[in-house]
Amino acid sequence: MRLLQHLPDDLGVAIVIVNHLRVVATRLHEILPRYTAMPVELITDGLDIRPDRVFIIPSQRDLHVCDGEFRLEPISKPRGWPDVITVFLQSLAQHWHGKIIAVIVSGYDGDGADALCAIRDAGGITIAQQPASAKQPDMPDSAIASGCIDYVLVPEAIGEKIREITRAAQAG
Repeated sequence: MRLLQHLPDDLGVAIVIVNHLRVVATRLHEILPRYTAMPVELITDGLDIRPDRVFIIPSQRDLHVCDGEFRLEPISKPRGWPDVITVFLQSLAQHWHGKIIAVIVSGYDGDGADALCAIRDAGGITIAQQPASAKQPDMPDSAIASGCIDYVLVPEAIGEKIREITRAAQAG
């Protein structure tokens, strides 16, 4: 929420939120519109990836990208901590041909960390939330330990860094 509040609604990029819900359905698509003027959508299979929108992964799904669309698959790791963030970031690194900014924020376990080097190898930029600012620092700590993080920032500064990166990419 703190990150979305610091992003303009006309940034020209798609924001994709991938979280670890396995058992309960997400309500983020109902909650987050209070924190951004961008439309917030629950992802469905085949949904086009469009700029200036916030997309939310549904529970019990792995998320992939292919030909500018989201692809949903049954969750590949139904027991233990899911790796839905890693699965999504690996798919982005392999199949997305635009600019990628991967952000790892507060959460349990180390999901996402194993795909950060692939994001950087694909020309993307990686950001981790400053662990001291995270409610649960496991994920940012794991991301930083991967050695493939470009910036470590508090959520409010992450929003500013995304704006800066986006403006530079659009100008160049």
